[in-house]
Amino acid sequence: MSTAQKVVVVTGASQGIGAEVVKAFRKMDYRVVATSRTIKPSDDANIVTVAGDIGDPAVAKKVIDEAIARFGRVDTLVNNAGIFISKPFTEHTIEDFNAVMNVNIAGFFHITKLALAQMEKQKGGHVVTVSGSIDNGIAGVPTTMAALTKGGLNAATRTLAIEYAPQGIRVNAVAPGVTNTPMHSKEHHAMLGTFHPLGRIGEAHEIASAIAYLETAQFVTGEVLHVDGGQSAGR
Repeated sequence: MSTAQKVVVVTGASQGIGAEVVKAFRKMDYRVVATSRTIKPSDDANIVTVAGDIGDPAVAKKVIDEAIARFGRVDTLVNNAGIFISKPFTEHTIEDFNAVMNVNIAGFFHITKLALAQMEKQKGGHVVTVSGSIDNGIAGVPTTMAALTKGGLNAATRTLAIEYAPQGIRVNAVAPGVTNTPMHSKEHHAMLGTFHPLGRIGEAHEIASAIAYLETAQFVTGEVLHVDGGQSAGR
């Protein structure tokens, strides 16, 4: 087995942004370890899939173990898995809270810790997290649970970047606006587009392109790159 080819791990990889990230990295000739709850086996010999709940530490370990066993290294981790539940804050249940924390926070924690440990051995690597453009609230759209988790990921991106810079490891985030994925029904697209100064929602391949840019931008770390049609700049 040759270990010269770079390897990326992508969570939430079965659809939407994650599926586009897999395509983008294959175009860059990376081998891919792709995971989600519902992911299917791939016909591409350079893509290994692992099905499971990324909030489960055993699944996170299996993903990194598969990367090492099959490809011998982990160069990049793309933390894309995430869920969004929009309700008035007082209507959130403990089940909502646990579901969001399990994927958005525990999922990030378990696999990022393992990936960083492997990157330290390799003396370099890159972690990119898909967070969210949650700098400001939007009247009429309850987003506090997203802000609670995705805002934390943005902060963790900056602190991890400083902590691991001496080891040659970069840590960045991409903060999308509303994006055309199965999470949003088509009948709401026009309304959701009004939240962005560019007047439309984003496309999954546009988020993947930003992640690919960060992968090649070797002097960028600790950055939260907003890909949100201007939403974070103001309305």
